Amino acid sequence: MTPIAPPRERLLRAAAELFYAEGAAAVGVERLCQTAGVSKRSMYQLFATKDDVIAESLRVHGPANVAGYFPDPAAEMPPRERILHVFARLEEQSADPSFHGCPFVNTAIELRDPGHPASAVALGFKQRLESYFQEHAERLGAPDPGFLAAQLTMLFDGAAVRAVMHAEPLGGVALRAATRLLDTAGA
Repeated sequence: MTPIAPPRERLLRAAAELFYAEGAAAVGVERLCQTAGVSKRSMYQLFATKDDVIAESLRVHGPANVAGYFPDPAAEMPPRERILHVFARLEEQSADPSFHGCPFVNTAIELRDPGHPASAVALGFKQRLESYFQEHAERLGAPDPGFLAAQLTMLFDGAAVRAVMHAEPLGGVALRAATRLLDTAGA
């Protein structure tokens, strides 16, 4: 028999899944608590507000979402392949029927409040992605690694949105565009 997770963990897992699939605004506290098997009283003992649940669910469950896009740090791959790996994984993810885009972009757009605690968490994750691209662009000797990293991040986010908007896999467009960006940048 599998032990039952503590209420906090169940709330955060349910929040991450529901908010990603349906949006934070669409999921009320009652539904969240029902799905998690936690009373509203317990939720408010653990978190002051639903906003705190949104932010914490991104903070706790975001790393697992992001980790799947990056190669193992110990893998012997040149910097260019490390960058393209991210786009290859995005291509794969876009073909999954449960793909709803980037949870960080989705949350920030839905909240439309840069001061919201979840927006700060989302921004932190996007900055890590851009830093990853910049680190590898520097290793490639790109003339302007910061600009290339910003372009790659915009491409990643735009490609994820495209997959959701068109309700179809990317079909190689993100990987080809990333390759073109790297070629054009001389990387």
